[in-house]
Amino acid sequence: HDEKRAVLSPSFTPKRLKEMEGLIRKRSASILDNLPKNEEFNWVRQVSVELTGQMLATLFDVPQEDRHKLIHWSDTVERLGDPDYFETPEEGFQELWKCFEYFDEVWKERQSRESPGKDLISTLVHSPSTKGMSPNEFLGNMLLLIVGGNDTTRNSISGGVLALNQNQDQYKKLRQNPGLIAKMVPEIIRWQTPVAHMCRTAMEDLEIDGKQIKKGDKVVMWYGSANRDEDVFEDGHLFQVDRPNAKKHLAFGAGEHLCLGNRLGHMQIRILFEELLQRYPNMHSTSDPVRVPSNFLAGISELKVTI
Repeated sequence: HDEKRAVLSPSFTPKRLKEMEGLIRKRSASILDNLPKNEEFNWVRQVSVELTGQMLATLFDVPQEDRHKLIHWSDTVERLGDPDYFETPEEGFQELWKCFEYFDEVWKERQSRESPGKDLISTLVHSPSTKGMSPNEFLGNMLLLIVGGNDTTRNSISGGVLALNQNQDQYKKLRQNPGLIAKMVPEIIRWQTPVAHMCRTAMEDLEIDGKQIKKGDKVVMWYGSANRDEDVFEDGHLFQVDRPNAKKHLAFGAGEHLCLGNRLGHMQIRILFEELLQRYPNMHSTSDPVRVPSNFLAGISELKVTI
């Protein structure tokens, strides 16, 4: 995994991110300008999913109309254990195999190009450490990129709208000082914590905070707990647009396992809220959020709003 991270990291250089910023702003403006006025709509589907889906198609260099397939496969990962969608997880995995078939064709097309592209798949195709992946490993990595590049950011965008509507004093503070948006972005990610947990296996006996952990034990890291740690975040259960140390959150992991797309995720959220505040400073949520039935992703499938 660390080798693959090193392979993909060049796709998110400062120069490349600068190129993406203008594209994200143009797309954000277009999405927001075409929203229905004075009527209820689902913010998740019409904004959060749309922006991140378009960006995902760009990162893979696939047709924009295929972004709906990417979103579908991302949703399928979330729904593998949901009986409302699949009677058994095996049914869901059969659906995900279509993802392999799609990207297997993309992979072969990238191999045939005379000069390598800058997209993520081209990067994987031409790297010595990733070009020989087995079908299951290839599918696993594609799903990791789809979910990591879509669900986390889209749920943070939706969670930010929810947080502002649930905390009108903070919404007012933001309207009075839009310059706080950059500070608010890590606070949204901290407060929403889109990925609930990760699990690791202890490789040796050790003790942490007086707790004995044996070699082979499974250790679950709950990011939601870390991001509300009272020793780090004062009143961590509260949403504060100007929280001074919000960047200390662990929602993106840490160290060599820091999410390779974290800067791109920050950028999408920041730009979307900058454009949103210019157009619709008094947006209102009109219902409680419908949450994704998952113990892995803190997801929102529906958030009704009016502008």
